[in-house]
Amino acid sequence: MSSSVHDIPTLNLGLTFAGLFQLDGLQRLDADFLRRLQAQDADLQARLLRYRQAKNVFTPLQTSQLLLACAPVLEALIAELFSIEAEVEQLQARTLSYDPILQFKKFFVQRRARRRLIKNDVTESFAELDAWLDQSVQAAGLDLGDRELAIARFGQAMLLDPAAHGVAIEQLIRWAILALSDPIGQAAVHGWTSFKLPQGIDPEHLVPVQAAGPEASGIIQALPQNLRRRDGFKLTDKRMSAREVQGEVHYCIYCHDHDGDFCSKGFPEKKGVPELGFKVNPLGVTLTGCPLEEKISEMHVLRRDGHSIAPLAMAMVDNPMIPATGHRICNDCMKACIYQKQEPVNIPQIETGVLTDVLSLPWGVEIYDLLTRWNPLRARQYLPLPYNGKKVLIAGMGPAGFTMAHHLTMEGCAVVGIDGLKIEPLSDIFMHSAVRDYAALEEQLDTRVMAGFGGVAEYGITVRWDKNFLKLIYLSLARRSLFQVFGGVRLGGTLTLDDAWALGFDHVSI
Repeated sequence: MSSSVHDIPTLNLGLTFAGLFQLDGLQRLDADFLRRLQAQDADLQARLLRYRQAKNVFTPLQTSQLLLACAPVLEALIAELFSIEAEVEQLQARTLSYDPILQFKKFFVQRRARRRLIKNDVTESFAELDAWLDQSVQAAGLDLGDRELAIARFGQAMLLDPAAHGVAIEQLIRWAILALSDPIGQAAVHGWTSFKLPQGIDPEHLVPVQAAGPEASGIIQALPQNLRRRDGFKLTDKRMSAREVQGEVHYCIYCHDHDGDFCSKGFPEKKGVPELGFKVNPLGVTLTGCPLEEKISEMHVLRRDGHSIAPLAMAMVDNPMIPATGHRICNDCMKACIYQKQEPVNIPQIETGVLTDVLSLPWGVEIYDLLTRWNPLRARQYLPLPYNGKKVLIAGMGPAGFTMAHHLTMEGCAVVGIDGLKIEPLSDIFMHSAVRDYAALEEQLDTRVMAGFGGVAEYGITVRWDKNFLKLIYLSLARRSLFQVFGGVRLGGTLTLDDAWALGFDHVSI
């Protein structure tokens, strides 16, 4: 058996791993969470209970404030449950370690260097300033192994006493000016988060192109640096690094605190006048925002502060099937971002980064799975309901089908999912053991055997998306006692509606 899979993980809080799949075990976990809230802030616990019991008792801002206060408590409880407090703290420290880079970007690059580009008043060459900078950084005892971070920390130290370091600050600004404008400087900082500045949007020229060649009259092509080979079925889109994700998080202006989070709720024609509907952009796209109304700004605030489990739980309030979304799937949130005349915040990349943050933790797969069944930040379905005697047949295990299966099992229905394509069973190791490391589920996309689960996400989307994420959803549903799935069964062919009624199903979803 793989070392990434353990039969019986030892949990804290008086719970067993098997208990996390039983209603009484989840209820005990929820009660523990409520006790912790009460011990920390009795009013906070009272507000959460009101949030659960009454509909629309809070304004959107009050809801955001409530959930932002509860989410870190939830993170701490889950970390203790799985005995990963140290790993969660290390991940938080690593996330916050990028802050000097983003502070450097704000002060030196955006507020100083970019505003002086038009003056063109730098007389030194980039090579001269670059050599001075390396010497200064090394003299300050900083390691140039991560040059971007070392320079950012050097600049941060200079700002602690600007009067004493005025000359060095000016030199660093001049270096940043050339890093933005000089071809040699641009090459030196290529790929740095601190020098990624939002570009203006031209609706008529969204994709940069160039002539294909002198003999190809009228034929255009994408810029060579933007080309990406699609060879076979390997994943070609490697997604953003954690540092780049944090850069996007800091680019967000966290609009939820003034009801301006249009990325989530849609961009209104006029704020405060909902009867006017949503704005339509120059390309004719109605800016409806996230179809799920995911709490995007709140997720960003938690990720900004270095949290990992908390932002995932926040996103999963409205989007429990988060492995099926994220980057390269839907960008309606970006279209409705408050930034309309320049590049929007890359919210899908942040969402994917939030999920992979948790998957990088020990037991990250189990944490995601747990949050599908128990998420105390939800007003509804924070716990599954007991079996209600209703049996539902869902034809088609694509994104719509498996999302419906999740919600119906949470409401206490027994669900059978069928698909015309063959669906491979999951290994008993995954079904009856706990997955410690997400790597145990990962396969190379060009050599993996298609499991069939996921419909269009499995067969229709090739190199644009990491299909290993489908296993998280498949595993989460397959472990539920109220769910079964069968492949090679086509409604209307292998199985008719009359067959379904004769088998005792109360409802059939097509």
